[in-house]
Amino acid sequence: MSAPVFAAATAAPFNPLLVMILVPLIGAAVVALMPKARADLVRQVAVIFSLISGASSLYLLSEFVTKQGDFQFELRHAWMKSFGISWHFGVDGISLFLLVLTGVLFPLAIVAVDPGHDHKPYYAWLLVLMAGSMGVFVALDLVVFFLFFEIVLVPMYFLIGLWGHGDRIYAATKFFLYTMFGSALMLVGIVATAYLHQRGTGGDWTFDVVEIASKPGISTGASRWIFASFALAFAVKVPLFPLHTWLPDAHTEAPTAGSVILAGVMLKLGTYGFVRFGLYLFPEASRFFAPVLLTLGVIGIIWGAICATMQKDLKRLVAYSSVAHLGFIVLGTFSLTKEGIEGAVLQMVNHGITTPALFLLVGMIYERRHTRNIDELGGLQVSAPILAGFFTLAMLASVGLPGLNGFPGEFLALAGAFKGARWWAIVAASGVILAALYLLWAYQRVFHGAAEGDNATMRDLRLVEGLVLAPLCALIIVLGVYPKVMLDRIEPSVTALVEHMQHAEGGGR
Repeated sequence: MSAPVFAAATAAPFNPLLVMILVPLIGAAVVALMPKARADLVRQVAVIFSLISGASSLYLLSEFVTKQGDFQFELRHAWMKSFGISWHFGVDGISLFLLVLTGVLFPLAIVAVDPGHDHKPYYAWLLVLMAGSMGVFVALDLVVFFLFFEIVLVPMYFLIGLWGHGDRIYAATKFFLYTMFGSALMLVGIVATAYLHQRGTGGDWTFDVVEIASKPGISTGASRWIFASFALAFAVKVPLFPLHTWLPDAHTEAPTAGSVILAGVMLKLGTYGFVRFGLYLFPEASRFFAPVLLTLGVIGIIWGAICATMQKDLKRLVAYSSVAHLGFIVLGTFSLTKEGIEGAVLQMVNHGITTPALFLLVGMIYERRHTRNIDELGGLQVSAPILAGFFTLAMLASVGLPGLNGFPGEFLALAGAFKGARWWAIVAASGVILAALYLLWAYQRVFHGAAEGDNATMRDLRLVEGLVLAPLCALIIVLGVYPKVMLDRIEPSVTALVEHMQHAEGGGR
């Protein structure tokens, strides 16, 4: 039996991958050249370019072959031929919905939030961030992946540092230093992978993920060290306990749009990296380190929930909830079962819908009340019943209520973990109860009770704000009731990945 290789599907007449990357970059250049005084026009142009990229991701979804686990829409062009570096792009069921999520969230974030000052650089950085995020999810060359993985750091650093709140410079610097340290080690791992592959196979230098995975030629000991270098970079990006301390600060001080993109897209760069590069390139090392990563994931679930319960800042509470929810993704991934990995991929997308919705709602409350202190809020459902209704839906989805999108991925991750890592799953299940505790308690304090002072006169949602939240809330319901639309596309690629890992560990290469 030959190892399953993620081959290319039949090329489509129109390939949207380059459009999704290049259009936001072109848009950033156009925005940078526009007159500074036309802030309204700058925003409209940014929306248009982000919508074109987002529409291309929806076209990708419509043309994606459902029952196929291979890479589709593949593109490959030599870049540095003598080093085996190429612009190799492709998409499968694991990356498909992360691309669509990116294509949906960026236009919504641009429409929903006005930066208040320096509109040109703000929208230009958001468009660069969109291009970099798209590139991460389609790159099948390790150097190209690293390039996009690093590109996203710069715009997020400036978004937090220039348009954030309070200790924004501290938060931006902490975010940048943490992620740069992890990335530096990953770069060493990337070069070592290509070098050891070339020496072990006797072939040419290559950084192509598919070629390396099909015939790695790397010893067990070396692969474990290289996996560790990748894992550290991804763990910082997730972030995984105890490397999570930059996240609450970054979320708290970031502008609302920055928090939306950070939670919805950027944190997935780490979880996606574990699945795409960790499991695929180093299956034996993934199994060897699985107990450690499972333990850290479970600690993150419990620790994030406990910290969230103790928060007085509503935005910081939602930030710590991300640490807990991302722990479930790590748990499902390193259960190394088909169900667990499917649940992890599903939860990446679903977390990227519910948590950005919560951050948008917190931002709308802050815009009206100029505080996020839970003790200073209360009774908001009296003055803003529509806002309270949207918050209720997003909050219950984050809790994992059956029928909403937070449930299927979390359930599959726990089911897969119970099959492959039972004791970790049993402990992690308590995180579901803790999530209900801190989110319901926060909702009670913010929205229930008597409304006094400014809380009694707080304005309800405007039409534009409701239209921004409506797509996310629709997805919360649709994907909770009918997750099959995602699982049908995710499952073939996850099945191929699991078979690839089993064959590799069995010495079939």
